[in-house]
Amino acid sequence: MDQDLVVRAQHGDQRAFESLTIACHPRLFRLAQGILGNPHLAEDATQQACLDIWRDIRRLRDPAKFEGWSYRILVHCCTREAKRRPKWLPEAEMQPADEPSVIDATDAILDRDQLERGFQRLPVDQRVVIVLHYLLDMTLEQVAETLDIPSGTVCSRLSRAMAAMRAALESDARPGVSTRVHGEVVR
Repeated sequence: MDQDLVVRAQHGDQRAFESLTIACHPRLFRLAQGILGNPHLAEDATQQACLDIWRDIRRLRDPAKFEGWSYRILVHCCTREAKRRPKWLPEAEMQPADEPSVIDATDAILDRDQLERGFQRLPVDQRVVIVLHYLLDMTLEQVAETLDIPSGTVCSRLSRAMAAMRAALESDARPGVSTRVHGEVVR
């Protein structure tokens, strides 16, 4: 991230902040999408994070830490969005007509849906650690710095999250077992 843009934005330069936003929006959205699992909620959280970043950028002491600081703000926005989230949201997305359809991706779709259900059962703090570590490819130390928590906490959240995901996948693999996702019974 260009530290000069950060410094200029800290001094009220709206064009510099606009450039920062354009540069970091895709990363922030990707993180929010990973945490929330819904593009509409992710966009809401990302927009709120951009507003919060603009409001608080003068408080950032070290411009070199802008990226981690912006992730931390986004994580807080995602947590708030997840708490406000309705019990049921349609997950279907309309695909453009010019994209070819896959003839038989049933197994891949079932696997993805099973992973998504397991992921959505996790508490937000565990989802955040998984997304930062695996989706954004951060080291555990970088995750700890981004979230401003001890690295041991990151390790324990990641361990609990992976154990919960394994348990969810094993539970779904048993025939006739139903589970609850956001209050809805899923077979």
